[in-house]
Amino acid sequence: MTNTSYTPLAEPASPREIPDAAIAMLDAEGIVVGWTHAAERLVGYSAGEVVGRSAAHVLPPAEDAPSASAFAEQCRAQEGWSGTVTVRHRDGHAIKMTLRISLLWGQDAGTWWLVSVTDIGTLSSGASNGAVRESLLAHAPIGIALYDLQLRCTWVNDVMERHDGTPRERRFGRRLRDSLPAVEAEALEVVMRQVLESGSTMVHEYRAWSSTDRRREHAFSASFFCLQDADGTALAVCSMSVDVTGNRRARERLAILCEAGTRIGSTLEVMRTGQELADLAVPLLADHVVVDLMESVPFGVDPSAGTGAANGRPPVLRRAGVASIDPGVLKLPWVRQEVVRPVATSLFATALRTGRSYLESVLDTCSGPWVSHDPVPTQKLRESGVHSLMVVPIRARRCVLGLAVFGRSEEPTPFQEDDLLLAEELVTRAALSLDNALQYARQRTAALTLQRDLLPHHVGGGAALDVASRYVPADMDHGVGGDWFDVIKLSGARVALVVGDVVGHGINAAATMGRLRTAVRTLADLELPPHELLAHLDDTVRRLSEEDADAADPYPAAVGATCLYAVYDPVTRRCTMARAGHPPPAIIDPQGRITFPDMPAGAPLGLGLGLLPFESVELELPVGTLLALYTDGLVE
Repeated sequence: MTNTSYTPLAEPASPREIPDAAIAMLDAEGIVVGWTHAAERLVGYSAGEVVGRSAAHVLPPAEDAPSASAFAEQCRAQEGWSGTVTVRHRDGHAIKMTLRISLLWGQDAGTWWLVSVTDIGTLSSGASNGAVRESLLAHAPIGIALYDLQLRCTWVNDVMERHDGTPRERRFGRRLRDSLPAVEAEALEVVMRQVLESGSTMVHEYRAWSSTDRRREHAFSASFFCLQDADGTALAVCSMSVDVTGNRRARERLAILCEAGTRIGSTLEVMRTGQELADLAVPLLADHVVVDLMESVPFGVDPSAGTGAANGRPPVLRRAGVASIDPGVLKLPWVRQEVVRPVATSLFATALRTGRSYLESVLDTCSGPWVSHDPVPTQKLRESGVHSLMVVPIRARRCVLGLAVFGRSEEPTPFQEDDLLLAEELVTRAALSLDNALQYARQRTAALTLQRDLLPHHVGGGAALDVASRYVPADMDHGVGGDWFDVIKLSGARVALVVGDVVGHGINAAATMGRLRTAVRTLADLELPPHELLAHLDDTVRRLSEEDADAADPYPAAVGATCLYAVYDPVTRRCTMARAGHPPPAIIDPQGRITFPDMPAGAPLGLGLGLLPFESVELELPVGTLLALYTDGLVE
């Protein structure tokens, strides 16, 4: 007997996915032998009024319907019929119906007819859902089976064999538990018993695949009806099942893609994006996933469009994401940050070179090109038990950024073409996030490089003081800012100390910072007191802002800055300083006490507040005093 496995779905079936039709069972001569409550509600006749009588007398057609004899001949010739008819209700009014007549086979090779009828008016009142149900009733291959009061199969149509591969001869006289695992059979039989007891229609959704076709799993939605005899007692239970595999898989794919929108690309870190892709795909799509990126990508550098093609050697990859349903598999060399070097003739290198995805629905790791071209990874795959594989390049703007590899070991169903399409969609979304992260990294690297080039490479206070400096970008989310510092030697062994911060981030802020640093050095040569230097610097910033505004640049430079300017005289040990909206320095005396001098804050540079003059303060700094200048990024 064909070994068929059924697995209940996580979601309960929706009654709208299977037609809740009125059911009548006719023998070979057209005599009604079974009736349902739904049929009574639809046409007004009870079971006692119709069972044992000809269907042509019980359901007389309207004037536009074909004659009973012609209609019967048509059904016999086609082994069934479906279409729209008009019949009269018991009280006389006409009802337009969708009618489907199906041929059933019995154990003695006899034939019965199952008639399912649905009121089109009821369908249309359900808008689009009704249209779906009508389409299912009229066009979908519906598997039909009748079970007696002991739940043994007595009648069946040919569609059931196409559903699960079991010939009808092997169904007769048997219960589901004779051919199905106990848990699955009991679940279906519980529903059937409830239908027999209550007389109501019930729906159950399940998955099934036959041993003759283990490569493709199907989802079915089955509706169960109770057939009554003439005295209204339960006669049999009728099962009508529809293959909803396409609808089910479409819903599952949509749900996974919705998850991808929130879980992939949550940050601008490329390595984390790779791990997010792996975490999402397991176990929703695969049992094991690894994500490898070109070695330059984690460092914010684009790989060339023709990676690996120029010199014939495959590129070096770095593992960015690993996920598995079995932690034991992770004992293999599948760890993050691992350097991966695919063999030039392997499928992985081919995917990198061509940019095309590959589906190995049934993976043969014991013979063929896998063993000869890539023996070491093949051995790893064999040990992991992976039997089905997908390799999907990660592409963005005509560049291959890496590979995503999906494998199944515990899930017995091999990958199919629709699985590959879903994997490619997930990888595409990850690629967009990776590309955004690369663009951000390029802009940040350019701004950081510019800023570091504009800052002093070596600072020294000569004989007056010892100087140490450290620059660390604090705002990792928005990029490099316009912070700067400088140490300027003046006449008489004096030393000027400068620290400033341009508003904004990125290249424009770094460029403005470079202009202000040059301006401060120029003004320092004039030997101006700190408050006068800041006044001149304020004029310079406002002038630069006006020039940038006149240029009509779509990306205007940053406007506004803060600055602290201090001059230390080692002869008098006096330090004169002024600030323009900048945090005051920290002063640590030789005993380790920390103070912040009380000095006027001053207005930030370039805001047009020239009516508020800058003020200088003078402090005496004993030998061994530490003066710490910083920007607000340190304290915020």
